[in-house]
Amino acid sequence: MACVCLAKCQNTVRFSHINSDHNIMPTEIEKIVESVNIPLLDSSLNDLSCLQSVEVSAGVATVKLKAGFYLEGVRPDLEKALLQAITDGDPAEPIDKVDLVISSEVISQQVQGGLSPLPGVKNIIAIASGKGGVGKSTVTANLAVSLAMDGANVGVLDADIYGPSQPRMFGVSGKPEFLDKQSMLPMRGHGIQIMSIGFMIDEETPMIWRGPMVTQALDQLLNQTAWSDLDYLFIDLPPGTGDTQLSLSQKVPVSGAVIVTTPQDIALLDARKAYRMFEKVQIPVLGVIENMSTHVCSECGHEEHIFGQGGGKVMAKEYGLEFLVDVPLDVDIRLQADEGAPITVLEPDSLAGTAYRSAALKVAAGLAKSSKDYSKVFPKIVIES
Repeated sequence: MACVCLAKCQNTVRFSHINSDHNIMPTEIEKIVESVNIPLLDSSLNDLSCLQSVEVSAGVATVKLKAGFYLEGVRPDLEKALLQAITDGDPAEPIDKVDLVISSEVISQQVQGGLSPLPGVKNIIAIASGKGGVGKSTVTANLAVSLAMDGANVGVLDADIYGPSQPRMFGVSGKPEFLDKQSMLPMRGHGIQIMSIGFMIDEETPMIWRGPMVTQALDQLLNQTAWSDLDYLFIDLPPGTGDTQLSLSQKVPVSGAVIVTTPQDIALLDARKAYRMFEKVQIPVLGVIENMSTHVCSECGHEEHIFGQGGGKVMAKEYGLEFLVDVPLDVDIRLQADEGAPITVLEPDSLAGTAYRSAALKVAAGLAKSSKDYSKVFPKIVIES
């Protein structure tokens, strides 16, 4: 609970609509609160149905919010925005104090093909590009860290058997601990639970496996890892839209997907194929991220669109998807990833860090608005003769 005392402000807070007994009308505060945008989101509290109640008594306004995603990362800015909105109210009757109560609850969303959610995992989010080399793994790591900063329990499955990169991204090495012959504990880095074939082999060892072996290995990595109470598990999919990706899309209970692309046409061709793949298996696409959207010279500040401009936005509009964010081409993203620290860890308020945090929050909010999975709430009904 955050207690914000308005008596410390220079301006006395008053509201214009007062009844005959000179009591503050909660509906007026509700309208003010609902109009406030959540920081890093393009949506208001009203758009996301976050307001639970407003109670006013003896000069104290108690505002209760409940979201289907976590808000700890933006809580200070949200409190400031709410405080400012209330203090900008039309003076009439003073409110001495505001008690702001924010709670969050992440619910399992429906998955494709009648599959059931994975034990220990509420929601699986697939990150795909169709094409390699567009920064999908970097995006995955930074989205995961961003949601963890917001207060969620997050995991990452590195599904790229041929080129696992998440161990290096998170600066984690070693081998996982086996609980028994059938399960192993995920590795941990920067608060994220991580599993990758990269923990099983030497970093320079090539994986010379055919498709069925890859699919079986991924199934084992996913289902034999003892994931611990995850709100979100990101799957960093390998490039392409072949048998491996299609098998994963059909067998893994995925709540939603994110498409990563660069602005150039050749990347967008494969990104469209990735979208079509998810469409065929009825996995909702939560949005498009345009990576390496622009480069700003660190010396002179000149901005240049090296890989083209606006391709991700065009794709999102074409398919009626949400355009989540464009991430700039920044040398710090590469340097810090090579050092095992996503930029959201070391520079969360940088231009790139803010972009990733915004995209992550939009993904979580979009998922919260999806269809809920009530299979664990309602009992099964069996009719016997």
